[in-house]
Amino acid sequence: MRERLTLMLRSALYAMRGGFLVRPLLIALVFGAVGAILSFAEEYIPELDARIPEVLFPAHQDPQVALSILSGIASSIMTVVSIVFAILLMTLTLASTQFSPRILVSFVRDRATQWTLGIFLGTFSYCMAALPSVRSLPKPYVPVLTLLIAMVLALVCVGWLIFFINHISRSISVNHIVDRIAGEALLVIDQLMPHPRGSYEGSEQATPPHQGKERVIVSRKSGYVRFVDVAFLVECAKTFGVQITLDRRVGHFVPAGAPLLRVVDAGRVTLEREARLLTAIDIGPTRTLQQDVEFGVIQIVDIALRAMSPAVNDPSTAISCVDQLSRILIRWLGRVHPPAYVYSPPHVLRVALPWISFDGLLDTAFEQLRHYAQSDSAVSLRLLRAYADIVSTTSNPDYRSTLVQRARRVVAGCAAHLPEDDLARLRQRLAAVEAEPTP
Repeated sequence: MRERLTLMLRSALYAMRGGFLVRPLLIALVFGAVGAILSFAEEYIPELDARIPEVLFPAHQDPQVALSILSGIASSIMTVVSIVFAILLMTLTLASTQFSPRILVSFVRDRATQWTLGIFLGTFSYCMAALPSVRSLPKPYVPVLTLLIAMVLALVCVGWLIFFINHISRSISVNHIVDRIAGEALLVIDQLMPHPRGSYEGSEQATPPHQGKERVIVSRKSGYVRFVDVAFLVECAKTFGVQITLDRRVGHFVPAGAPLLRVVDAGRVTLEREARLLTAIDIGPTRTLQQDVEFGVIQIVDIALRAMSPAVNDPSTAISCVDQLSRILIRWLGRVHPPAYVYSPPHVLRVALPWISFDGLLDTAFEQLRHYAQSDSAVSLRLLRAYADIVSTTSNPDYRSTLVQRARRVVAGCAAHLPEDDLARLRQRLAAVEAEPTP
């Protein structure tokens, strides 16, 4: 039960971190608490008000002025919040229809937008929390310092609104969107594969499986595999004395009742232990970028494919997407891949789990683009340049051979759709890929 709660908490925190709920709500609560505490403290510590010169706030003893200022700021801020939400909805709608619905996750995770909502809602909460302290009876009282801070917050909101409008105008730029998605994918690679690849690249060999009866553990819910707690699976395998094989990798869809885990020796796994093993795998209705590099690649490919459609016909956007895809693949090649076989202690196989291969990531990144770019020389040329850039960063002969073969497929696919002049340029670029020296 504790492990299940831990996984649910992790999933909830990841989801809330990427939405408009947690950060704006926390900021609003903090500002409201500050407004309530400060206005309460001023009444019992008169020295705080005495330090505010009357030049800054002459109506020290006029509650009506203070009420007008606080209520005016609060009502104005709520009007601005309505405008901000309208701008956000318009931006999300535009991004969803023009680029891809899958990129909305990167918009709602934008910290500048979350801070904008938080500061506006926080200023409103501050003013509302300070309002009850202003009174005319039995003795007029005005929390001058609290009121002065509210006026400063109002000026900050004006400046922040200008910043937000500028930020939104930049964030709907396709180059900015693609760069942000690529940056998030690179962060996933850094977390999943933190170690740079050395000069020696050994092949990973699996230990023969334990002899014994195999038990198939099926998924109890339908959805996408979003996160696998490998360390917890290894701990369970050691504790139970079993070997665990994961049937679905991160990013795959698994329907309820389909095989998810296979355990040898099955006699050591009770129903209680089976439920415990399932808590190591987070399954949800949508894919996320917790461990799924391919999902970031898919988002960029979606934007490129929509840009290449006849209705849009924007090859420049597709070229920008190809550039960012090459950036992701180069980072992937430069890191030690996560182990598919985990041993504990050494030479004792505990967990076998699949990860996406380099060929699989190449297919996701470039195969659809190659197919739809057969009649577009500009995008095809950029695909060949991307292959050349990737080849130049690896000394692995298998990877280099794969990349050269895929580059040849680009030229072969364009042969029936492009004139000879364009094909000559493609063949020249292909020759550069084939002649790329080993680093």
